[in-house]
Amino acid sequence: MTKIFARTKGLLDVPFHYCPGCGHGIVHRLVAEVLEEMNLLDKAVGVAPVGCAVFAYNFFACDMYEAAHGRAPAVATGAKRVLPDHCVFTYQGDGDLASIGTAEIVHAAHRGEKITTIFINNAIYGMTGGQMAPTTLVGQVTTTSPLGRDRDHCGAPIRVAEMLATLEGAAYIERTAVNNNANIIRTKKAIRKAFEAQMAGQGFSLVEVLSSCPTNWGKSPVEAMEWVGEKMIPYYPLGVFKEV
Repeated sequence: MTKIFARTKGLLDVPFHYCPGCGHGIVHRLVAEVLEEMNLLDKAVGVAPVGCAVFAYNFFACDMYEAAHGRAPAVATGAKRVLPDHCVFTYQGDGDLASIGTAEIVHAAHRGEKITTIFINNAIYGMTGGQMAPTTLVGQVTTTSPLGRDRDHCGAPIRVAEMLATLEGAAYIERTAVNNNANIIRTKKAIRKAFEAQMAGQGFSLVEVLSSCPTNWGKSPVEAMEWVGEKMIPYYPLGVFKEV
């Protein structure tokens, strides 16, 4: 029998610890596949965040660092400057990147650091119990916004891709989603483009991926995927925001 699909060599043979319906497993596979297809596994360095993907080093078959909360871009900057021929990427959630790590990601992009960030936006703090994040939608219920996010009290959700696209050092910025097969395919293409921009020395690259968090949203996996399409994408439109 002809084998038409195989587990990527970019992932270790270890079961994911993520909740059913979580998008992290999908994105992990896409990143690993791209690294393998680009023959970069032996020259890849990943930086894991604090958050649901804190144990990413257990899953990727490449060298990995663990960074303090929000500091992955700083760690990646050091790795890339020491190993300029390597593919260095951070893998971060919205609490890690858009809250405690806002300054780190903004200045890494501003400096044009030749690193790639895979940014998972599920509009909530996942690992720590479902608190409101900077990306939580207006009206969205969380453990710290039981009546829904109030724009007057908390401001509007931050659009990271649009913000970073204004910086001169950013070379490639795109927002995608993993709520259906078509968007999963687009996400893989975006990740490849981001890595290609890095390896071409063009500057900072980031792919923001809209994902689901069924557990903290209080939804089934299917309902959570539908919510991404119905609620998140209208506020966080998909597309390329910067390409040099």
